[in-house]
Amino acid sequence: MRPVNLIPPDERRGDRAPMRTGALPYVVIAALGLALLGVIAIVLTSKQVSDRKSEVAQLEQQEQEAKSKADSLQEFTNFRTVQETRQATVDSLAQSRFDWQRVMNELARVIPSNVWLVQLAGTVNPTVQPANAPDVTIRDSVPGPALAIVGCATSQDAVAGFISDLQDIDGVTRVGIDSSQRPDSETGSASSATSDSSATSSSGECRTRDFITQFKLVVAFDAVPTPSTASSVPSIPSAPASTGGTEVAAQPAASTTGGG
Repeated sequence: MRPVNLIPPDERRGDRAPMRTGALPYVVIAALGLALLGVIAIVLTSKQVSDRKSEVAQLEQQEQEAKSKADSLQEFTNFRTVQETRQATVDSLAQSRFDWQRVMNELARVIPSNVWLVQLAGTVNPTVQPANAPDVTIRDSVPGPALAIVGCATSQDAVAGFISDLQDIDGVTRVGIDSSQRPDSETGSASSATSDSSATSSSGECRTRDFITQFKLVVAFDAVPTPSTASSVPSIPSAPASTGGTEVAAQPAASTTGGG
């Protein structure tokens, strides 16, 4: 007896089973695969974006913490700046400090008996203008500390000797003479002694006799540090070369070097 297959053809399994729907299932499967890949890519991209945002937030937090720490240390920075500024000021003052007490002490020791001073002013630079300061023109040519002196002596020789003695003061680099004059023949007579004695203190005039010589000097201390604007020191008139005659006018000459 011949066997008969009662299973419908569309439900049969095996090599002889015909295809039910053709290539459509493969197309569907491919589409689903592409969709799955798209979903995976979106998920991965979203995770990457989320990680980057988290990293940015963390960096912003660290930046804020660093800024807060820097702000808390700003007071120490300001204090350091103030300290350095004050230290620089102290160093500058220490370098430019001038011992006027020592200079006055040595000046008092070198003044001879035949010389007396009428006006005296010591300044660290020519811009300083004390009250009743001596009118010595060449003081403006010395940028550093200097003494401006107005006085009288019994002769031109005494003025020259006094200039030589001034050079023995410690720190003196040069002594300049603005003028050294005897009184005019018309005003220097002995009869004017009584009136000149009262005028000496007010005008600086001390020539009460015709042989008395009035001088104006500048004693320079160029070795002391001066502001950077004073890069050079101009020449000032030096002591008179001779003591003859009735008047020694200020004239340019080489600066003299003091001892000490």
